[in-house]
Amino acid sequence: MTLAGLLAFSGPALASTDTAAVPLSALSVLPFALLLVCIAVVPLVAAHWWHSHVNKALVAMLFAVPVAAYLLYLGEETQGASIRALAHELQQYISFIVLLAALYTISGGIVVTGDIRATPMVNTLFLAAGAVLANLIGTTGASMLLIRPLLQTNSERRNTRHTPVFFIFVVSNLGGVLTPLGDPPLFLGFLNGVDFDWTLRLWPQWLTANGLVLAVFFVWDSLAFHREKERDLLLDRVLMTPLRLRGKINLLFLVGVLLAVVLQSPRLAHALRSYLPEWHYCPDLTLTWPWAELIMVVMAILSWFLTPRSLREANAFTWSAIIEVAVLFLGIFVTMVPALEVLKQNGHSMHLTEPWQYFWLTGALSSFLDNAPTYMTFATLAAGQGDFRQLMHDAPLLLAAVSCGAVFMGANTYIGNGPNFMVKAIAEERGYSMPSFFGYMLYSGAILLPIFFIITIVFF
Repeated sequence: MTLAGLLAFSGPALASTDTAAVPLSALSVLPFALLLVCIAVVPLVAAHWWHSHVNKALVAMLFAVPVAAYLLYLGEETQGASIRALAHELQQYISFIVLLAALYTISGGIVVTGDIRATPMVNTLFLAAGAVLANLIGTTGASMLLIRPLLQTNSERRNTRHTPVFFIFVVSNLGGVLTPLGDPPLFLGFLNGVDFDWTLRLWPQWLTANGLVLAVFFVWDSLAFHREKERDLLLDRVLMTPLRLRGKINLLFLVGVLLAVVLQSPRLAHALRSYLPEWHYCPDLTLTWPWAELIMVVMAILSWFLTPRSLREANAFTWSAIIEVAVLFLGIFVTMVPALEVLKQNGHSMHLTEPWQYFWLTGALSSFLDNAPTYMTFATLAAGQGDFRQLMHDAPLLLAAVSCGAVFMGANTYIGNGPNFMVKAIAEERGYSMPSFFGYMLYSGAILLPIFFIITIVFF
């Protein structure tokens, strides 16, 4: 059966697919677990081999193809429920990849240039701006947009090893918890019924986490600033060029992507419609699949053709990162089907009832595995026999704990979130000495873990 056939199999209402009738063995979860382990471990032990996207695809398909065949085989026995479950995840995969690719393409055409004074306040404001921007163009987009001007601004200073590390903490992770655009796990929650604006209620956790990290950074950077040699500080004052934003046309395309996501929510689409002039006939603005995805594709195509190539070259833009995500997540979404179903049927036996349990378990796994499937796993576990929309209304604190754990604790290691390694690589290209894998964990353990304990006590 082709991908198109799968998506057509259960009609247009895939988002409400009922898969409760799918009888699956606990062993069917094994491919999902093994794939996540491979994604976490293989880059550390066979980095050169893993660098090839073909090899990543081979690993992903090694686990995904048997699972897909198994679900198709069960189709007749389950009156099509297993095929509907597979089709549902494939549709979500397409929506997921289209959003990430659109944000990646559009943000890759925006360039911030300049070199201003690298004072502790300026550096702190850079990180704070990234924490806000991450919710509009994603943690990956904000990281790629801001890391180069931040590194250039600090290029005259010498005591700056901590700066990219804190950038990873704030811009690449902690900042992106307020909207589904911010981090992939939250977009998956949105696709499964969580309201677009529901994550805005996480602003106290967002403000606490980012505020505390920025406070630590400001003190740390102030001490480092006072250790700089006078000639370096003089050079920093002399070699100054104003910040400049180029590729502004891409801001329009970002607005287009934002509207395409927002209008997938019937409630928000109706609210937006109420602000429009009263026409004789005003159509429903709600976007159903695949219209929102098509709009995002159009925005990305317009960005690609209307942005000067020189701007993408200035960003060192390549397709490598998004190809890697597309290849690996195809395997993740397929192998995730049995895992989610088994959790629905047997999750009650794990006796997880407290928000702090979900916060730390989701976070611990998100530190070493990809945070998107980790979010789905624990949100499904928290929802039990219900769905994400019911979880949002009946147990919002559990959903908040899963959301914050998945987004925040991706900062604990280099492999916790995609932008982490990308920022590390860019910093090293610019001559910055980045900590080793375990050296970075010393930073995160000393700085982030106490803050996460505070968040646990205050909120969960």
